Amino acid sequence: MKLSLLSLSMLTGLATCQNSTSNYTSPLPTTIIPTPTSATTLSGSTVANPAAFTTALTLDVEDLWNLFVGPVSTAAINTTVSATPVPTNELIPPPGLYYSSFPSGQQIPLMSKNESWKFPAGFWWGVASAAFQVEGAVKAEGRGPSIWDALLHRVEGYTVANQTGDITDNQYYLYKQDIARIAALGVKTYSFSISWSRVFPFGNGPVNELALAHYDDVINTCIEYGVEPSVTLYHWDLPLNLQNTYGGWLGPQIVDDFVAYAKVVFGRYGNRVARWFTVNEPIVFCDNYPLPDNYFTNTSIPKVQQPYWCGHHVILAHANAYHLAKSMGINGTVSFKTNGGYKIPLTNSSEDAIAVQRAWDFNEGWFANPIFLTGDYPQYLKEFVSGFLPEFTDAEKSLINGSADIFAHDAYTSQFYMAPDSGIAACTSNTSNPLYPSCANTTYTYTTADGGWNVGPAADPLSPWLHKATDWVPLFLHYIQDTWKPTGGIAVTEFGFAEPFEVLKTIKADILFDPIRSSYYREYMEAILIAISEGVDVKGTLAWSIVDNLEWNSGFQVKFGMQYVNLTTQERAYKASFFEYVNAFKLYGTDPVTPHFVSS
Repeated sequence: MKLSLLSLSMLTGLATCQNSTSNYTSPLPTTIIPTPTSATTLSGSTVANPAAFTTALTLDVEDLWNLFVGPVSTAAINTTVSATPVPTNELIPPPGLYYSSFPSGQQIPLMSKNESWKFPAGFWWGVASAAFQVEGAVKAEGRGPSIWDALLHRVEGYTVANQTGDITDNQYYLYKQDIARIAALGVKTYSFSISWSRVFPFGNGPVNELALAHYDDVINTCIEYGVEPSVTLYHWDLPLNLQNTYGGWLGPQIVDDFVAYAKVVFGRYGNRVARWFTVNEPIVFCDNYPLPDNYFTNTSIPKVQQPYWCGHHVILAHANAYHLAKSMGINGTVSFKTNGGYKIPLTNSSEDAIAVQRAWDFNEGWFANPIFLTGDYPQYLKEFVSGFLPEFTDAEKSLINGSADIFAHDAYTSQFYMAPDSGIAACTSNTSNPLYPSCANTTYTYTTADGGWNVGPAADPLSPWLHKATDWVPLFLHYIQDTWKPTGGIAVTEFGFAEPFEVLKTIKADILFDPIRSSYYREYMEAILIAISEGVDVKGTLAWSIVDNLEWNSGFQVKFGMQYVNLTTQERAYKASFFEYVNAFKLYGTDPVTPHFVSS
C-alpha cells in the first residue's frame, strides 16, 4: 500500500527513526518528489516565507510508522491462540457471594431480595473494551498508525509513565480466551471497537483484508460462545494519516472518509452484530483538540474553536453512517455513545441553575440535542459556535434528527455545578477565563453548610473525575428520558470504577478483592433497578472494562478492569467485582444467567 502527496511540513521537527521490526512487508520504497512552483533558476525563490515551501511524498505503511512513530515493541505471542477451558476453581465467587461447606461458621447480615425489582426480558448486559486499549500488535498485519501511537511514542510525558499501546493486553492474539472467559460467567454481550487504521491503514484508500478477516473471527468467536457482539466503529484511535493530511476531525473531508469506512464494515459484518455504535464519547475526543503543538500538521483553526469543528463533523459523519446502515438493511440498532454525569446544582441560586444548564448544553446536549431533538445545537452552545461554525442546513437537520435507535450513555459518576466566582456574564465576556466558553464551574464536594463531604468515595487519584455517586443514577436516568425522550430507550454503555491505589498492590489475592469497585457495581445495578421500577426504559448495561488495560493518558497506572492482567505473562484472573456484577442478573434477571462453554 502506498500513500501519495503528503506535505513536507508534516515532517518538520521529526527525529530520525530506526526501522522497526514488523511482520508486515512494505511493498515499495518511499519516493520524494519535489514540487517546483516555477523553473529552477540561479536566484532564490520568490516565496517570501521559506517555511511555506511544499513537496510531495509517496509513503507506504512502514514509512508512516518510521517517520511519525518510530520503533515499537512486540509481544512474545504473535499468533492467534486457541481458547482453553477456564478452570472451575476460577469460577467460584468470593466470600460474601459464596461459602463452601468447609470450613463453616461465617456469618453475614441477611440482605433480603427486593421482590419489586426486575430486569425485563431481553435486557442485554455485558462488558466493554476498545481496540487501542486492549489489542496491542500495533503494526501486525498491516495496521497503520493512529494519533495515539504518535502521542504515546513521541510526546514525552503525555502519559504518567510514558507507556504505550504496543502490546497492552495482546487481545489481538488472545481474543478467543478473553471471550471464553466472559462466556464462562454467563455474560451476554461483548462490546468492542474496530481499529479504523487496521481496516484502512491510511484512513482512506486501500482496504486491508487481513484486518477484516481478523474481526470476522472475533465476531464469529463471540457467536460461537453465545455472546452477542456489539461493535463501535470509532473509539478515539484516529488514523494518523488523516490527522496529518487534513487535520482529522477538524476537516470536512473526514465525513466522507468515515462513511466509506463504515460502509466496508457494515457490508462485511452486517447482521451478525446486534448493536452498532458509530463513535464513542465525542465530547472527550473532540475536547482532546487542540493536539500538542509540533507533532502534527498545523491548522489555522483557533484552538478554542477546534473542539467544536470536530463535533460538527462528528455529528454529520454519524448521521450519514446511520442512514447508510439503514439503507444497507442493517437490522441491529445503530447509535452513538455520549458521556457525562448527572449535573447537580450546588445551591438553589438562579446563577447556579443557569450554570447547570450551560453544562448540559456544552456536554451531553452538544450531541444529544441535534440527534434526539432538533437537528441543531442547544441554546447556550449555539450562542457560542454561531460566530464561526456553519449553520446546519435544513437537509442536514433532517438527516441528523432521529439518527439514533437508542440513547447510549457512558455514565460513570455525577458532580456539582455552580456559576464562576466572577459570575456567568463576566466569564462569557472574557475569553481568557479558564472556564470559558461553558462558564460552568464544578466541584465534587457539597457546600460547607452541608458538611463539605465528597459526593461519594473517590476513585484512584489518577482518575480525579471519578467518585462513587451511584445514589444519583436514578435521577440521572429520569433526566435523560424526560429531556431527550429516546423512543428506543436508554443503555448505560460504560460505567466502572478505578479501585484506589490498585497499581501499588503486589499480592495477586489482594488485587482480586476490590471492595469499592464491587460495591460500586452492586449499588449501580440497584440504582438502575430503582429507575426501571419507576418507569425508566433502560435496555442494557456494559461494564468497563473486560480487563485491566491502557487507560489513555493514565497508562497502566490506573485499573478499571473486572479482570486482573499480568502484563508480563498475560495471565487473566477474575476480580470480585466481576462476580458482583453478574450476581445482579442472577438475583433480578428475568432471563437466566447461563454459562457457555465450547469443547476444545
